[in-house]
Amino acid sequence: MTGGMTGDLLLRVNGEARRCPAGLCLDAVLVALGYQPRLVVVEFNGEILPRDRWPAQAVVESDVLEVVTIVGGGS
Repeated sequence: MTGGMTGDLLLRVNGEARRCPAGLCLDAVLVALGYQPRLVVVEFNGEILPRDRWPAQAVVESDVLEVVTIVGGGS
């Protein structure tokens, strides 16, 4: 799959190899991977990354993301 002029890159997401379009910032990568950014917390290369940094955080080949989905409810 060739996405525009930049192609794809390979990331490690929650321990699995995943491909996504290259040239995106973290918030767009999350959407491309099927997440709803407002409902997740992200550890980016070992650091919990504040949500306000996502639009400016470039994602490159071999970056490691741990994505935790926030689930509402409880008792």
